[in-house]
Parts: sequence; structure tokens; C-alpha cells
Amino acid sequence: MNEITPQNISKPSSDDDEIDIIEILVYLKSRWKFLLVFLFLGIAFGGLASKWIRPSFRSNILLQVNIKGNKQGLALGEMGALLDISTPSAAEMELIKSRVVLDQVVKDEKLCYSAIPMDKMDRLMQREGRMDIELLHIPQAFKESNGKLIARVTADSSAYEVLEQGGEVLLSGTVGETYRKSFAGDTLVICVNALSAVAGQTFLLSEVHPLEAADALLRALSIFEEGKNSGIIRVSLENRYADRVASILNTIANTYLKQNIEMRSAEAKKTLMFLEEQLPGVKAKLDSAEQKLTAFRHDKGTIDLTGETRLHLEKDVTLQQRMLELEQKKQEALRLFRAEHPTVRTIEEQQAKLRQELAKQQRSAASLPVVQQEVLSLQEEVEVNNRLYTNLLNNIQQLHVVQAGEVGNVRIVDVAYVPIKPSKPNRKLIFLGVVFGFLLLGCSIVYVRRVLSNGVVSSSEVEQATGVGVYGKLPMLDGKTQNDVTKPSVVVKPDDPFAEGIRALRTALEFSVFSDGKKVLLVSGLVEGVGKSFVSTNLAASFAMSGKRVLLVDMDLRRGHLFKHSQKGLCEMLKNGSFGDEFVVNVMDNFYVLGAGARVVNPGSLLNSSRFSAFLDSFRDKYDLIVLDTPPVFQCSDALLVEKHADYLLCVLKHAAHTIESIQDALNTFDRSTETPLPKAFVFNKCERHAGYGYGSYGYYGNHKNY
Repeated sequence: MNEITPQNISKPSSDDDEIDIIEILVYLKSRWKFLLVFLFLGIAFGGLASKWIRPSFRSNILLQVNIKGNKQGLALGEMGALLDISTPSAAEMELIKSRVVLDQVVKDEKLCYSAIPMDKMDRLMQREGRMDIELLHIPQAFKESNGKLIARVTADSSAYEVLEQGGEVLLSGTVGETYRKSFAGDTLVICVNALSAVAGQTFLLSEVHPLEAADALLRALSIFEEGKNSGIIRVSLENRYADRVASILNTIANTYLKQNIEMRSAEAKKTLMFLEEQLPGVKAKLDSAEQKLTAFRHDKGTIDLTGETRLHLEKDVTLQQRMLELEQKKQEALRLFRAEHPTVRTIEEQQAKLRQELAKQQRSAASLPVVQQEVLSLQEEVEVNNRLYTNLLNNIQQLHVVQAGEVGNVRIVDVAYVPIKPSKPNRKLIFLGVVFGFLLLGCSIVYVRRVLSNGVVSSSEVEQATGVGVYGKLPMLDGKTQNDVTKPSVVVKPDDPFAEGIRALRTALEFSVFSDGKKVLLVSGLVEGVGKSFVSTNLAASFAMSGKRVLLVDMDLRRGHLFKHSQKGLCEMLKNGSFGDEFVVNVMDNFYVLGAGARVVNPGSLLNSSRFSAFLDSFRDKYDLIVLDTPPVFQCSDALLVEKHADYLLCVLKHAAHTIESIQDALNTFDRSTETPLPKAFVFNKCERHAGYGYGSYGYYGNHKNY
């Protein structure tokens, strides 16, 4: 049972390859000091970020697009219906985004000019001033040289100075006045229409091209339709100042409405021009028809029409009028579409049917008396031209109304209001987000360092690779620990999980090693800092508490630390060749300690001599167990010189600190130093505590199934 051969070791389960959330959380808990630094950084930067972000106000306007027909247009009759061309909301939203609208908004709202507060402390304290610019022109040569103009408020709250970045004052002015000054081969122009700031506050003056300002406004706008095919368009915008966001949105609404009305007026103007061109010809035809009828009556006298003739006349006039109306629609359609368009074809088909009816009317009129036929023809011509002329006059009058009035298919439902509270930022959310981000960053750094360290944490992995058993996993003690040989932790804190782990390790060694009468236990490690001496002290004390007479020997003759160097110990004993008990210290019942004594530069001659073998032989009969606390194997050869005198080797590994290759190299080093390799075992030290590690819940055993 002394060694575990590779054949007897089962392969690690797939669970060992999976990420253990509990293990990660415990590892993060062990690095709480490092994470606490990131928590403080997160609180500091979160507070700064939440204060640094400027407030932003949001408002919106609501527009209605008539996509099913304009009531105002319908009220104008046939001409209104002709002009009432409905458009989908998607097209109207694109018109709002067009440069026709936004360029005018940029011009009206002076969006090309800006004055940005520069005082960082004022920004953190939320007490920045405000400067609204009515007119600003910065010479192009100065802008190309990356120069900056700064406005500084003077003692008078309505006065300011314009200066270069170097501090040279260019001009002084007051609110409401326009100033011009020769500068950089051009003229510097500035007019401030509002100023709300305290003396000494500064502003960075900036002028951008109108196209750039329009693009920036377009990116800031949020335009969408409420519902599907509702015709209700909502336009939202954010701005640093509450009154500015309302003003810009209302200007957008008014500009868009004006553009829509102008488009309708343009359509009316085109139609009006066409009708006015037709009016003289229709008037001439009417006058000619009336003259012919008058001449006929003068010649023949007044002739009464029969009832049949009157019905024939009314029907003929109606058909002629419909024919003329269709011709007007056809001419209007030809202005918009090609001759082969379905709309034009439909009108032509209707005209063909009317011509057939008119031809039928003419055939039926042939049966009337000749005089009645002549009167019918003359009165029909007069009646048709009179109705056509009257309709043209009415339509022209209606189009004049459309052109002069505000008739469009868009109306403003809700104007923009001045927001009371800022919509952004959510300072609490920003603060918590930054704090969480820093904590997440700290956890990521800890985890990445843990992953990149390639340190072994699985006992089954060590057993699988080396064939040597792992006899225990010792958790870290709470708080700061010191290796005080006079007060071992297993005595001072007997209920601590570390003490329970030492007792479990002692039990494993008793059953596997010392049941065969072996007495000398060599304790070593790979490198410094693994807690080897701490484990040796507490393991020896635990054996002593079980009733065994135990001697702990500090084998680090270069810098032994179990006792002060002024106290004599093993070094003096080996030099003198006297192996009595005068240098042995009785720490507690059954627990004795032999210090290293005076420092030795080269202890190899003492450890490799026959005196060390004689020392062990003289003490074997006095003690039930001798624990040799040797220096790390990778840092000096002292442990290799002592190995041939020991009965068993316990190698202390620090949890997550060694690679498999380094552990295998240490084992090979130990095996090469003796003819017959010693029986060995590993113990993991400084393991992260798992939840439920307490003695009462026996969580230690449950969480370390590889014991």
C-alpha cells in the first residue's frame, strides 16, 4: 500500500475535465484582496462616470399623414380629388429625413455653431454654463491649422472674450451684438444671443459645414410609424438642453408641413396653367355657337321644341359633357404617364363607348323634322360649350383657392414639449454597471492567471501521471499564519478544517507507513513557499497528540527557522559528534523539536558524513517518529543527501502552483539519489476552501473525494 502503480489507478472521470463552478468561486474568494482593489476602483470610476456624463433631454412630435384621401381635397370637388394624391407613410418619413427639410432646420436653428463648456470640474459638479450662438464664422485657414477659439466669460455675466488657445485675446463683446475682426487672412464673425455662465467659465467655439450639421441631426433623429399603416409618424430627438430639443423638433414639423403644402400648391399651379390655356378656345367656341343660334332664330323666328326633341337635346348635351371631361382627364393623365399606361387606356375605352352612344343619338335625330334637327344641333352646341366653359371657370377658381391656401395631406397632431426631467443618464445604472464591470475585469484577470499558471489542482491527475498517491488536501487557514513551533495550529485551532486535514493525513500515514515499524519521515517540497515546514510542524504535533513520542528536526542548516539561530541544535551536534538531548526542546507532551543551530555555508559535508547516520541511529530508539524537515529539492541538494537515511518521503505540493512536468522532475531527482527509491506520497497544501468545509458538516470529506 506504500505506492500506487499506474495500473491500479483508474482514469480520471470526465467530471475532472469540466469547469467546477464551486471551485472557481472558492478560488475567487481566496483572492478577495485583489478583487477588493478592483471593487474600490469600480466605485471610484463609477462615481466619476455617472457624474461626467452630461444630462440629455428627449422630446417628440406627432404627425398625421392622410394615406386614404384628404378631406380638404374632397371638399374642392373633382379638382380637389385630382390633386389629392395620397402617399404612404414610409415615403413621408423619407421626406422628413431629406435635405430639403433638414438643411432648412439647420439654418433656422443655427445648428452649425456650438459652444462647448471646457471646465472639467464644473462638468463633474454639474454646474456648466451655456452659450447660444446666433452667428459664427471662423476663417478656414485657422481651422485647417487645427487652431481653437475659446470664449471666456468676464466679470460681467453678459460679456465675454474670444481668445486663441495660447491665451491671446482677439476681441471682447456683449450678448446680442455682432462683431467682426480681421483674423487669419479672413474675417472672424461672432454674435452671441444668450449667455448663462459665471465669470471665468470657458467655451470651445466650433463651426461646421451645414451638410455635416444636417448629417449629425439625421443620425440623432428617431422616426417611426405608430402601428401599421396608421399614418401616424412620431419623430423623437435628444439634446443637452430641454428648450433646444423642443425648438428643433417644432422647426422640423413646421418646415416639413410647409414643404408638403408647397408640393400640393405646385401640383395645383401646373393644373391651373393647363386649364387657363384651354379657357380661351372654349370661350371662342361658345361665342360662335351662340351667334349661330341667334342668326338662325332671327331668320326662322322662334321655334318651340317638342318633348322628344328636348329629351334628345338633354341626353346629347350630357354625353358631350362627359366626353369633354374624359378628354381633360386624359390630357392630365398624359402629363404623368405614357400613352400605353393602364390609366390612359381605361379613359380611351370610356371615350370609345361614349362615341358609340353619340353616334346612336345622331341616327335617332335623323328621324326628326329638318327644322327641329337644325335647332337641336345649334342648341346642343351652345349648351355643351356653355357647360364646359362654366366648369372650367369653377375649376380655375378652386385651384386658385388651393394655390393660395394651406391645403396638404399632413397635419401636426402634437407639438414638441419642453421636457421637465432629463431622459439620460441613469446615474445609478451607470454607477452599478461600472462597478460590476471592474469586478468582472478583476475576476477575469484572476481566472486567466489561474488558467495560464498550468498549476495542477486534481489529485487524480497527479496520481495518473506519476503513480504516486495523494494522501490529502490541506485547506488554507483563515487570517495570517505563522509557523510557531511552540503553538501548532492543530493545538490552537483543533476545529479548523486545516487541523482536520492534518489528522486525516496522519491517519493515512499510520495505516500505510508506520504500521511496518518505520520511524523516519522525510518531508520536502519542490520550491520555497509551499508551506512545507508548516505541514511538518503540525503533522508532528498531531502524531504527538495521538500518543506517539515525536521528534521534529529542522534540516535547513543554511537558514533554519524553527528556532533562533542563537540556539544550538543539529549543526553543533554533528560537529561535536555528541548525540545527547541537551539541544532538544520539549514543546509539549510527546512533542520534541531539534533546531538547525548555527548557520553553515556548506552543510553537505555534515549531512553526508557518518555522523548524521549515527545521529539517527542514536535517536531511533528514543522516539516513535522522527520528522525531518528538509529544504526544497529544486533549491539545494540537502534533501537528497538525507533521503538515503529516511524510511518514507512525503512531498508537499502547493495547490495550483506546480505543473505535472515539474512534479515528475522532482520524483526523478529523488529516485536517482538512492539505489532503492523511497516509498512516497504527496499532499496538497493551501487548497481553496470549499463551501461546507466545517467540521460539523463534514464538508471536508465530501468535497475531497480523492482522499
